[in-house]
Amino acid sequence: MFQRDYFMRMVEQMTEAIGQIMNLRRERKQEEALLVIDDLLDKRFRLSSKLIRSLSDEDLMKVMTTNGVLETDHMQAIALLMKQEALISGELGREDESFSANVKALQLFVRLSLAGAEPTIAEPREQIAELLEELRPYELPVPTKRLLIEWHIAEGRYDRAENVMHELLEDNALWTEEAAAIYRRMLLESDERLLAGGLPRDEVEQGLSALMQH
Repeated sequence: MFQRDYFMRMVEQMTEAIGQIMNLRRERKQEEALLVIDDLLDKRFRLSSKLIRSLSDEDLMKVMTTNGVLETDHMQAIALLMKQEALISGELGREDESFSANVKALQLFVRLSLAGAEPTIAEPREQIAELLEELRPYELPVPTKRLLIEWHIAEGRYDRAENVMHELLEDNALWTEEAAAIYRRMLLESDERLLAGGLPRDEVEQGLSALMQH
């Protein structure tokens, strides 16, 4: 009962906070909205806003894990705030800051999805779809692309995983052995699942063969 009440309060507080931020944006008070985000990050998550922004998504997940249990509600809240920060920075013409915040939000939501997080505040898959669309004009960082390969495979989208894998190979950001291991993982799946994921078994085998010959 206590845990459920805590989650409900958390959801209610975040809903109110996001509403407040969106109202400030509508009133063209972007700087005030950024201060609200800073205040929430400083007071809500036992870490400073500066530290939250500086930690990698992987390190942030570790810090937000207590006794082996990931505090997924906190992670969802932070990811949502990063997404709002990206929108505000974009409205202020701060493209680099907007990009960085969007990437951070994307990485956090992907990790939440991979962890099978219960969507207490936001649905990770929906957020990922929105963020990927927002980031489509940009070149994503290598760590983000590596993370997306894992996510696409977990979601059964093998064709998309292969596309990202080839991008990394072309940029010399992925070892041939790593790519081969990804293909071999796919070959462990059923024919039906591979076909549904846009990459039939024969195409996976051809891809692996071409990779090894190269």
